[in-house]
Amino acid sequence: MAVGGEWNDLWSAYKAARDASTREKLVLRHAPLVKYVAGRLAMGLPAHIEVDDLISYGILGLLDAIEKYDPRRGVKFETYAIARIRGAMLDGLRALDWIPTSVRQKAREIERNYQALENKLGRPASDQEMAEAMGITVEEFQRRLAALGGASLVYLEDIWFGSEDEEGGFRAIEMIPDPEGADPAGALEFAEIREALAEAIDSLPEKERLVVALYYYEGLTVKEISRVMGVSPSRVSQLHTKAILRLRGRLSQHKTDLV
Repeated sequence: MAVGGEWNDLWSAYKAARDASTREKLVLRHAPLVKYVAGRLAMGLPAHIEVDDLISYGILGLLDAIEKYDPRRGVKFETYAIARIRGAMLDGLRALDWIPTSVRQKAREIERNYQALENKLGRPASDQEMAEAMGITVEEFQRRLAALGGASLVYLEDIWFGSEDEEGGFRAIEMIPDPEGADPAGALEFAEIREALAEAIDSLPEKERLVVALYYYEGLTVKEISRVMGVSPSRVSQLHTKAILRLRGRLSQHKTDLV
């Protein structure tokens, strides 16, 4: 493996000449990032979504990252590239329209009920309380959660800003200003968003909060989390789905004011 200085030289050479040979070296060096992101996304997707398709989308994201990356800005390429790779994969999934409209509607219904009920209770709502609020049995509520496993495949910034197909939705990356320009208002807004998200995560029940921490912050897969927590992968998936729906419901009441 090349040392940091050699890779810096490689980046400098590519940015100066943009030749195919140097780009190929950069692609081969960073290709494992694509497999890493694809593996994490695949854990929450329906069986008919092929990992190879995710990798194909991710390679396009990696190429885009290589073209647009600027080493002078002091951001690690891996950090920058993972966001681009992930975005390309999610774009590919959106193009497939793999989540039926009926599933999206059920997800939003549960989000709204979590928001209303937890605002009323002042604490996380139990499955029993949610089922009663929705006029269904606990078993039916849990079946709906299981059906929403793939629909809850979102990252924390997507929870805040909304998906592109939602009214008023846009990507977090669209809110990133030029790092060379001063933007005190933007910095304040980001701090408010981060604080609201932190409070929302802290309000989650303990097991759901642990799943969020292990998945999003520690980078563990669902199988790894199931071993850490001593529960089945399906239970981890259910906890993740409930956590995401609670967070979306809780944050939606703040989004209009701050975005």
